[in-house]
Amino acid sequence: MKEKVVLAYSGGLDTTAIIPWLKEHFGYEVICCCVDCGQGNELDGLDERAKLSGASKLYIENIIDDFCDNYIMPCVKAGAVYENKYLLGTSMARPAIAKKLVEIARKEGASAICHGATGKGNDQIRFELSIKALAPDLKVIAPWRMTDVWTMQSREDEIEYCKQHGIDLPFSTDSSYSRDRNLWHISHEGLELEDPANEPNYDHLLVLGVTPEKAPDEAEYVTMTFEAGIPKSINGKEMKVSDIIKELNRLGGKHGIGIVDIVENRVVGMKSRGVYETPGGTILMEAHQQLEELVLDRATMETKKDMGNKFAQIVYEGKWFTPLREAIQAFVDVTQQYVTGEVKFKLYKGNIIKAGTTSPYSLYSESLASFTTGDLYDHHDADGFITLFGLPLKVRAMKMAELSKNKQN
Repeated sequence: MKEKVVLAYSGGLDTTAIIPWLKEHFGYEVICCCVDCGQGNELDGLDERAKLSGASKLYIENIIDDFCDNYIMPCVKAGAVYENKYLLGTSMARPAIAKKLVEIARKEGASAICHGATGKGNDQIRFELSIKALAPDLKVIAPWRMTDVWTMQSREDEIEYCKQHGIDLPFSTDSSYSRDRNLWHISHEGLELEDPANEPNYDHLLVLGVTPEKAPDEAEYVTMTFEAGIPKSINGKEMKVSDIIKELNRLGGKHGIGIVDIVENRVVGMKSRGVYETPGGTILMEAHQQLEELVLDRATMETKKDMGNKFAQIVYEGKWFTPLREAIQAFVDVTQQYVTGEVKFKLYKGNIIKAGTTSPYSLYSESLASFTTGDLYDHHDADGFITLFGLPLKVRAMKMAELSKNKQN
């Protein structure tokens, strides 16, 4: 009986060529698994393509709601942003996909999981750390790192390899961006983006929206509600998280929101340049942050910012299934108990502009914040506070003056 391997299958040229390659070099029975995180029409025609390429079976597993509720929302609540710009679209999806691959491997009695990630990128790390954490007994096959048996170096090589194995599929050799899409975002790499000196060709590049220059000349108001850090409604209509993100993607794309051009530091040690479109995610993160400004105290905000940066690093490095991620997420969940209320803002040519925030748990006191004296605040109290708060500075200045005087003498 042949050993089984579960292939993380996208339907693209790389993973299509991997199917006959696995059978030829290892004699595996290949079971394809496409995990739907919101790729849209990219999934059309996959069943026929996988079977034509020699797969014995194809699973198409919809995990959109699981992805939104259990991976995206923990990152939103944490305020997790990698290197101040990247909203972790690909990073969050990989552990969710890996978990499903492991489930299918167990169901099928497979001995290995194969992925098509390159040896230069982050995804190989994210997939494999997740698999190690969930199923340490399963073997992982990474063709792009097996240069002794994976000899294909270009799209032309892969197309020719498929033809030699009787697989004539509608793949072309024309150059295009390397993209990764899910419900949260779409990333773009390659072509002119490989040189940071080049301006992105946005007319050719953008998929989810338009540039701010091409956005409507009129602003659009949006109202969102949250309960314990979770979005509940848009403009009075209650929806589950995945539908909220879809609607925010539509609104954000329309108004040129969430286009980020970044040179980031990959885990493997190199810098890479890419453009990310995250229209709905950018709005959701900003709305959530606006509400937190009202309800979190200063010390919690400071600590949460540090934890958010750490959370982003953990997710980016593929360490989702770790005790540290669980511990930080537990801290974040406590901070979200009172992140409940309504956020209003307007979208205008790439900008998210505040238009009013309310919460029953708001710590903002109008009487305290106003310039008129309130009952809770006596201006004279500031004298003693400043004396004590500034005491270390005063003591140091006095000591330095004493030392300077002694040197002169």
